[in-house]
Amino acid sequence: MAYQTINPYTDKLVQTFKEHTDAELEEILAKAEETYENDWSLRSLPERKAIVKRAASILREKLDEFAEPITIEMGKLFREAQGEVELSADILDYYADNAEKFLAPEKLDVDEGEAFIENTPLGVLFCIEPWNFPYYQLARVAGPNLMAGNTLVVKHAPNVPQCALAFEKLFQDAGAPVGVYTNVFISNEQSAAAIADKRIKGVALTGSERAGEAVASEAGKALKKSTMELGGSDAFIVLDDADMDTAVKWGVWGRINNTGQCCVAAKRFILHEKIADTFLERFQKELKNLVPGDPKDPKTTLGPLCTKGALDLVQKQIDEAIHGGAKVLLGGKRLDRPGYFLEPTILTDIKPENPAYYQEFFAPVALIFHVKDENEAIKLANDSPYGLGGSVITKDTERGKRVARQIETGMVFINKATWTAPDLPFGGVKNSGYGRELSSLGIGEFVNKKLIRVA
Repeated sequence: MAYQTINPYTDKLVQTFKEHTDAELEEILAKAEETYENDWSLRSLPERKAIVKRAASILREKLDEFAEPITIEMGKLFREAQGEVELSADILDYYADNAEKFLAPEKLDVDEGEAFIENTPLGVLFCIEPWNFPYYQLARVAGPNLMAGNTLVVKHAPNVPQCALAFEKLFQDAGAPVGVYTNVFISNEQSAAAIADKRIKGVALTGSERAGEAVASEAGKALKKSTMELGGSDAFIVLDDADMDTAVKWGVWGRINNTGQCCVAAKRFILHEKIADTFLERFQKELKNLVPGDPKDPKTTLGPLCTKGALDLVQKQIDEAIHGGAKVLLGGKRLDRPGYFLEPTILTDIKPENPAYYQEFFAPVALIFHVKDENEAIKLANDSPYGLGGSVITKDTERGKRVARQIETGMVFINKATWTAPDLPFGGVKNSGYGRELSSLGIGEFVNKKLIRVA
């Protein structure tokens, strides 16, 4: 597995990084366990808070310095990279400020004596994280679990090694002892060995459905607690009473944010037939006006995809969809320019027998569906192997809530594209995984909820 920085805008190899040997991995696991047992788990919450707060401050103080490798390594627009750094700092601050409340003992109402639940850390956690939000994904596991008293060994995606090292150094600079947060450049085989290692007490993965199957299997065999966030194919439902300005604004943002490379992106546009033509005309116009170019240029509104492999995959998906009967309303091909750019694409007439009907498109590709009524919209939204997020656009808030309750996902947003915040739980159902990150739920995934009973 090659850990390399390849700039997706220039298609140039920038740097290659050496993988850790088995012996080095052994040293890292040993140090993480030693630090957990003899240092980090024994520190008070205020002591841990000071370090996590300092890490958040460093992110804000060096905003552009941290944003730079995101743009270089995976092509994110620089202003979006800056926003990701700020969001990551917000997550660290959120857990630093709220961990004491979240982890406070819970007194139980019992007939006699006393009973309460205490939250205690588990130990060393192994985390496998993706490239599309190179810091945010790390902050989601680091913030809650470091405050809970766990230590982390983290395998980041091979195409964002500079981001991985920057986040590891962040905690060193914040004053964390060696072994609290450690990055590893290792193979899938070494990852399996780490999961099986008795020193690892829990496994967190954000990644593809295929990766989830493999990692969950390894964790299950080792009887390790795991959380899985595995992407999705979110429905963006526009009902007949929707405000078109709201629908178009969030439809474009939800599909194009991060060049469409987002687990909770709006991917399947389910349009009531009364407003479908109006929405589609305006939506198509907005996508046509996107400006591809250098992600560092403020005028650019469409960046490249992260890798050549990602571009080749989505081009194959589009070709298979067309072969299966789909029609191309817009785009559909690679842009004739350097870098891994795909034309903003709109596909229509997608039937259940078409492979695209059940696939996730991790790119600026919108799938369009027409429905006759609200019930048909709900049925179509739920006809997916995924269940991560979704959106409902309607002027009637109560109607939106009614529809949202019937959608089989972990998250539904009304009159907005699905997004994230430190205080909102993030996660899905079905093939989108299990467990939750962020909010008070996120810090409860890898703690021992220990009952203490006094007779």
